This record gives sequence, C-alpha cells and structure tokens, in this order.
Amino acid sequence: MKINIYYGGRGLIEDTTIYAINKLTEVLEELRVEVTRYNLYEEKNGINMLPNTLKEADAVILATSVEWFGIGGFMHQFLDACWLYGDKDKIAKQYMLPVVMASTYGEREALYTLIKAWEMLGGIPLEGLCAYVDDHVEFETNPDYAVIIEKKAEMLYRSVNQKVKVFPNSTNEVKHSVLKTPSIDLTPQESEQLSKYVSDDTYVKKQKEDIEELTQMFKELLGDASTGAEGEFVNDLKSHFTPIEDFSAVYAIQITEKPKALIIEVNGSELRCYYGIKEDAEVLAKVPYQIFKNITNGKQTFQKAFMSGELTAKGNFKTLRMFDTIFAF
Repeated sequence: MKINIYYGGRGLIEDTTIYAINKLTEVLEELRVEVTRYNLYEEKNGINMLPNTLKEADAVILATSVEWFGIGGFMHQFLDACWLYGDKDKIAKQYMLPVVMASTYGEREALYTLIKAWEMLGGIPLEGLCAYVDDHVEFETNPDYAVIIEKKAEMLYRSVNQKVKVFPNSTNEVKHSVLKTPSIDLTPQESEQLSKYVSDDTYVKKQKEDIEELTQMFKELLGDASTGAEGEFVNDLKSHFTPIEDFSAVYAIQITEKPKALIIEVNGSELRCYYGIKEDAEVLAKVPYQIFKNITNGKQTFQKAFMSGELTAKGNFKTLRMFDTIFAF
C-alpha cells in the first residue's frame, strides 16, 4: 500500500500539523505502508506537476494549517492543479484523509473545504482530523491526543485495505451535471504533459514572447495593408532603415493628431513598427503631424526638430540622437 502526504503549511517548527502527520506516518509505516511526503512550500515552483504523483498512491493525506483564514495558498494551488491536470479516473478511486490544525478560528471550515474539494475532484474523503491548538507543546505531549491520531491512521489503513464503501453525496451529481473543467478535453497523458509545461518558467516565458511577437507581426501586416492612418509612416521607416550592428532601442513617438503612439523597435538588423502602447520605451517623443512628415520626407532631421523645440522628448538622449543615423531620410 502506498499513501502520499501533501503538507500545505509553511514548515514552522511550532506547526502542530507537522506533529500530526509525523505521528500518522509512524503508525502507517508500522503497518508496512509506503508513505511519501510532499512539502508544498518546498515544491512551490513545481506544484502543477504534483498531481502526477497521485498515480501510484492508494490514498492521500491532505494536511494544512490555519494561521489566519482558510487552507492556505499552497494547498489551494495544489488542489487547483489537481482539477486542471490531475487524472480524474485515478482520483475517483482514492481515499483522502484531511488533517487541519489551527492556531486561530476556522479549523472546521478548512476541514470541510478539503472534503468538498476532494468530492468535487471525484475522490473519496474520509472523516478527518481537525483541532484548535493554543499551546503546541501541551498538545504534542498529551498522550490522549496521540491515541486519537493513531486511531485515524488505523482507520485510513482499514478503509483502503478493505475498500470501504461510502454513502453517495449530492456533490458527485452536481459535478457530473454542472462542474466541468474549463478547458479542452485532454487525455491523462496530455494533462501530465501540459502540467510540465505550465511548471516550466522558461517555457512559459518563451510562449509569452512568441505570442507578443506574433501580435506585433500581425500589427505590422495590418499596418502594411492599411492605406489609412494606422499604416502611415510605417513603410517610410522600413524603407529608410539603416541597421547598425549591436544597436537596439525602442522609440514611442506620439504624433499629436493620432490616437496611438508610433512604436519603433530596433534590434540590430530587425525593425518593428506599429501603432500601440509601449510603456518601457527608451525614448518617449511628442511631435506634430506635419513636423514628423517633414522628418520622413527628409526636409529636417529628428535632432534638429528636438533642438528647435518642435519635437519634445524624454528618456535616453544618446538613443534619441541615433534616430537620424538608423533612419536616413
């Protein structure tokens, strides 16, 4: 028999939840149960992958602490991951023992939250452990409390070993008719792969960059196809672009007669131009329409317009001076 423990507290030495799961582990191991414990605060960067560890377990223990309100963020994140990426067919056969120790009000509400969450996942919750602990030393040295915890461990072992049946509940009916995972239907293997991608910060960052690049590309295509205001000046900038190796810059030029700023992104030989918003631009400029048209027609330079006050700008002035170099009008 294999039982996994998922601890959602912060790992504080005075957390009585740790004492409770240690006592549960001790009794279960005496019954020759293989117990594996996952501290969610240590696994916080990979919580989305933890539902995969449910596959080999016959039962789970969800243990958390109430320090001010509710079951805590780590446990909530783990349950969210089980809902999004867990194998529901496997969870439906798993017993769950909830353990909640509170240093403030709300231990029963937190216990019911764990039970309700496991029912929504389709699993089989058992009667759990919950207590309000004012003095953790007094609690942990009380032999009567130790006996109660030991009895719960034995109850969990018998329930799994004998495959104890439980009464049906309305949550399962609601789950079948109303509650549905807000995503496309995925096989357990696809859900597992997705959870790996979600937990990979590098992958997620790359996806965001790709999405932003595609968005900008479509903006450029729309700008090229447009003969109206949204495409104006874009072709002029592209046709007069003179790249400089290792030079990169972002300009946001607000042409007074236009609702959106003209964003110019230069990265070596790459150039992107579109109308939009770019809060982290190195140079923020504001210029009348006719003055910028004169610049793109070669009648005056960007620097000269700035020096004369016809164009106002702030940001990196070295980058500002480079505008006339990379765009030879």
